Amino acid sequence: MDNKQLLIDLTKLTDGERAEMVKLGILTDDITLKEYQYPDVHIKRPPVEKFAVHAPQVINEAYDYKKPSSFTRALRLEFGGHKILLISGTASVNEEGKPEHIGDFRAQTWRTYRNITNLLSAEGMTWHDVVRTTNYLRDIERDYEEFNKIRTSFFRWMNLDPLPASTGIQARLCWETLLVEIEVYAVCKII
Repeated sequence: MDNKQLLIDLTKLTDGERAEMVKLGILTDDITLKEYQYPDVHIKRPPVEKFAVHAPQVINEAYDYKKPSSFTRALRLEFGGHKILLISGTASVNEEGKPEHIGDFRAQTWRTYRNITNLLSAEGMTWHDVVRTTNYLRDIERDYEEFNKIRTSFFRWMNLDPLPASTGIQARLCWETLLVEIEVYAVCKII
């Protein structure tokens, strides 16, 4: 493996980083990058098959950002006749990887719902398959009332019953321009 594949400079590691990377098996004691060895446990028991989900018509992939980010927009898992969709924190980002509706919390919330709706649709799912949401607001005290009005209106429009389990969290989001981000878990039968 070439050191250029890593985004970190091995010549600038702190003592603590170096020690942890050696213990993880990434580096040798002389700070040489080791080649990754596929774990024996997965030769006997392959990991759960995972499928990346895409909705390029509305949102780009995180690794396409100018500064790539290491996550999949959504991941599908299949278990005993059911599929589970794990949608990463999704915000008001467009198909070019640019933020939409800067400074407009309500519009950002609607765009976030549109992005998630399209990710669900890419797997033949809808909000009726959603079992849990985690909602991150940059300023929960300022924006929660508006967020809840939009969420309640959206869910009522779809006649969702029961509603998904949910948590609201104030968080600093990855870009200063983003005011809301939503993570979703959905489950449905495979037909």
